[in-house]
Amino acid sequence: MMKNFPRTNVEIQLLKSRNKRKSEHLFLKEINAIFKENEHRDQNIMQQLKNTADGENISNSFNFELLESNRIFHISDIQKICIDYRLRFLSSSYFKAEIPYEAVMAIRKLENNQNTKLSGFKIIAPARLFKLENADDPLLMAPMGNDYYYLVHKWENDLHPLRKLLMWPFKQLENFIFSMFLLSLAITYLIPQGMFAHGGQQTTTEFFMILFFVFKWIGGLAIFYGFKKGKNFSESIWNSKYYNA
Repeated sequence: MMKNFPRTNVEIQLLKSRNKRKSEHLFLKEINAIFKENEHRDQNIMQQLKNTADGENISNSFNFELLESNRIFHISDIQKICIDYRLRFLSSSYFKAEIPYEAVMAIRKLENNQNTKLSGFKIIAPARLFKLENADDPLLMAPMGNDYYYLVHKWENDLHPLRKLLMWPFKQLENFIFSMFLLSLAITYLIPQGMFAHGGQQTTTEFFMILFFVFKWIGGLAIFYGFKKGKNFSESIWNSKYYNA
């Protein structure tokens, strides 16, 4: 007998239940309003990201009980990482690469959880990703006040594993001079001993003389390149909006 009863289509039953509660016209109108509201809110967030004024002293109000402690960072921690990896920490308005929709969704989620509107966004990223004025992985941060920032979202790929080592010479002047000395030492060792030595045997004095001239040569090239390109050390530019600061 049970075989004669038709099987229940859950989709149809769900549709019937919805139509009893609200007509299809009103339902579509309601859905359309929700999507328009979300679209408007997304546009406002993108506008906030692109128009954050540089130098504004902004702090957002957070409910600390709802925050993840592993996403809270002090400005000193940000400064150290930016110097070590030669990154910039600037207003999101300077960011020239495309900000993914996932970042907007992360902001919306955080705003919903905190019941607040966020502003004053900053981004940690390599200098090439910013529109810097004349004088790889981005992290979107929101200011919390008292020099603390909250990590809202991270996108793209991680940094190259050797980036910290490769950027070590540009961290500060002492590192740069030491790196030039090591490079000069390596080049001096590669020069054949009989090239400048009398009798084919190089003395210690001759070795240091060659090392001195090689160091001067490398230093001259470095100074010329540095002045021409307007380069500076990481500890001086980590929060500078100028590419030749």
